[in-house]
Amino acid sequence: QVQLVESGGGLVQPGGSLRLSCVASGGILRSNNMGWYRRAPGKERELVARFTSYGSTDYADSVKGRFTILKDNAAKAVYLQMNSLKPEDTAVYYCRWPGYGVDYWGKGTLVTVSS
Repeated sequence: QVQLVESGGGLVQPGGSLRLSCVASGGILRSNNMGWYRRAPGKERELVARFTSYGSTDYADSVKGRFTILKDNAAKAVYLQMNSLKPEDTAVYYCRWPGYGVDYWGKGTLVTVSS
């Protein structure tokens, strides 16, 4: 059974940085298409950043130039480096990692950007 565990969330001041980690264990996972999503209070879950099927990256317009998605397939890990954080980045961040015929999701890590 695949498990995804996110970490690295917390409280940060506007302009600060955080690095989220998602580590997978168990099962067989694809080497691409994994990504980060978030759900802000009162809003729908949205894509933040992902690797495409071709290994390129795709970002939400709101985070372009500030966030970077990274991966380490050997370690079964995907990261989200978040810089220049804004209050509107406050959300629960989820890792999504596709297997074969199934999508796996972590339980999320809370990021709060506030002074």
